[in-house]
Parts: sequence; C-alpha cells; structure tokens
Amino acid sequence: MSQGSGTGASRVVAFPARRDAQVGFDRQELQRILDLYGRMVAAGQWRDYAMDFDRHAATFAAFRRTAERPQARVEKRPALRGKQGMWTLFGEHGQVLKRGHDLSGVLAPMERRLLKAVED
Repeated sequence: MSQGSGTGASRVVAFPARRDAQVGFDRQELQRILDLYGRMVAAGQWRDYAMDFDRHAATFAAFRRTAERPQARVEKRPALRGKQGMWTLFGEHGQVLKRGHDLSGVLAPMERRLLKAVED
C-alpha cells in the first residue's frame, strides 16, 4: 500500500454538530397556562389555542375564534432570563402587556380580565 495523496487516501469526515434543543414548557408551567385557559373558556372568552416550539422560544396562543389572530400570547424565551425576564405576555395586536421572571406575575393581566368577565 502506498501512502500518497492518490485516490486511495483516507478522508476524515466531521461528526455532525449537536443541534440546540427546542424550548418547551415544563409540567408546572403548562398546568398554570392551561388552568387559565380552561377558566377563560368557561367564561366564554376563549375557544381555541395553539402552541409553537422552536430553538428560541415556546409560545402558547389563545384565540377568541379560530380564524382570527390570538387574543393573548404567552412566550417563554430563556435567552432573556438574565435581562427583562424570559416570560412575555402579548396582546391581540402584538403589543407587550407584561414581561417578567415569574409566570404568575406575567399572567396577572389575563387573570384580572377573567375576574371582570365573571363579574359582568
């Protein structure tokens, strides 16, 4: 065998890099979000929801009607954990309603809306 750089030379192939894991909700977070969703459905405020998970964020969107934009969207973005907090609540038109480090605090505006809906 010759060790030249001819056609018989071996080639090293790099091992594929590990992909970033997708962001998701843990059991307690999802339980908290779905509890609010269930109460909003019972109050007649929401009828449908969608979840989206990718490398950067996990999103839960709640809809009044299926064919329209979400009335509320909760986003978990761990990259912002050390800054303004990884939780963000967006309104129907995409405006930021609340940001924070604690899910309960971020969901507070929706809880208040639920109380108003029940009182009416």
